Amino acid sequence: MKQIENLYILYKNDVYKYLVSLTHNPILSEDLLSETFIHAISAIGNFRGHSTVKTWLFAIARNVWLQKLRKEKPTVEYNDLLELYISDSISEVLITKEIATRIRKLLSEKDEPIRKIVNMRVEGYSFAEIALEIKISESSARVIDFRTKKWIKAILEKEGLC
Repeated sequence: MKQIENLYILYKNDVYKYLVSLTHNPILSEDLLSETFIHAISAIGNFRGHSTVKTWLFAIARNVWLQKLRKEKPTVEYNDLLELYISDSISEVLITKEIATRIRKLLSEKDEPIRKIVNMRVEGYSFAEIALEIKISESSARVIDFRTKKWIKAILEKEGLC
């Protein structure tokens, strides 16, 4: 339990700022911060070190937020989820409808398994869940996702959209 307490002390401010950037609501972000660390406590045994602890906590925070959105609003806009999928940092600008449309068009050029992986990531599925669904390894799902995201960003940058 001391390990989680240390993680909380070390990362609570970063996770809170990340949540505020997603929610634009400091009070909601405080609630989600608590839920994030509750989820982290139950999932700490599954942490394999494929990412930094901070990145892992950000992923949990993002999923907690998405779950909250789904409970409150039965349909989360796909464009909102695309924004989260594409952005590397919390300081990037919001995705416009034009960019979201372009991303969808780019994804339509990819094979069905790649589109399914991206769509599942956009919807908040873990790489483990994607691997089970697509029947590939978790690391393959990560690589495909990474390469696709990199490809999309390169095209958007080249077109001056990002």
